[in-house]
Amino acid sequence: MTSINAPTIAVEKYAAMKDWTVVMVGDKKTPKNWQCDNVVYISPKHQEKLSYLIVQNLPWSQPARVNIGYLYAMEHGAEIITQSDDDNIPNEYWGVPPLNGDVSMIDAKDFVNIYTYFTKSFVWPRGFPLNKILEQKNILEHSETSQVRVWQHLADRDTDVDAIYRLTNNKFIYFNQRTPIALQKGTLCPFNCQSTTFYKDAYLLLYLPSFITPRASDIVRGLIAQPLLWSVGHTLGFTASTVTQERNPHNYLHDFRDELLIYLHSEDIVDIAKKMIRQEASLSENLFAVYQGLVEAKLVPENELDLLGAWIKDVNNLLWN
Repeated sequence: MTSINAPTIAVEKYAAMKDWTVVMVGDKKTPKNWQCDNVVYISPKHQEKLSYLIVQNLPWSQPARVNIGYLYAMEHGAEIITQSDDDNIPNEYWGVPPLNGDVSMIDAKDFVNIYTYFTKSFVWPRGFPLNKILEQKNILEHSETSQVRVWQHLADRDTDVDAIYRLTNNKFIYFNQRTPIALQKGTLCPFNCQSTTFYKDAYLLLYLPSFITPRASDIVRGLIAQPLLWSVGHTLGFTASTVTQERNPHNYLHDFRDELLIYLHSEDIVDIAKKMIRQEASLSENLFAVYQGLVEAKLVPENELDLLGAWIKDVNNLLWN
């Protein structure tokens, strides 16, 4: 996690969980005396002393500082990494599905609004293409052995939606509890960084871009992660809600402005990712190539490439050297 607040109820509940280690990445605005029992706190001073290459150019005052936490977890042997927010309070269903086993799959060969499988309310995930919101799709589920390496856990109450939803509706959403759903290769849905689990096979794809707005950053990560997962035989899954979000205050018009990239270009980002991925290339090479394609399309600034290059070297050094 990252936080600029004193320890919250959510942080304290995560810290009390058995078999998990909570890593909190501080920022310039984080209280200088931040401390919580059973939490590893990486202060700004501590971050500057770390040997990770990414530290040199990672901007401050950005949620992408959490990239440091990911690397710290890898360095200390984490087999699973889950990211959450300090306003996502874990509920009684909190947990991560097993690595393998049967799972319900859906095969739409297109974007699918995963929320429709967990609620009858008219709602869509942040980053879902606006031109597809009114499309009605009821894709039948079938059982298959799981190849899921990234799980998005849904959030009750102030769930993850875009500013258009909040400006025009803003009703709280409480999802139905049901079995997890995985997406077949070619089927996509945006996923965020608010309550998301990555298995070790997918750690490279944790990289959170730092030079686009935070309201778009995690969605861009999720959109390009899915074709990259397919390239190595893996996929994305969704679980019912495992947290209740007591959202920190936001200015919805500011959120709307900061989400423009994903309103206008969600489908373009996926198309570029598909185009840039080569089957004979490594996951690292394909990840970098996808960002090169986004830079060439002027959807991501060029300085993202230097940071991504440092990230790839850091991850490969930590995991494979």
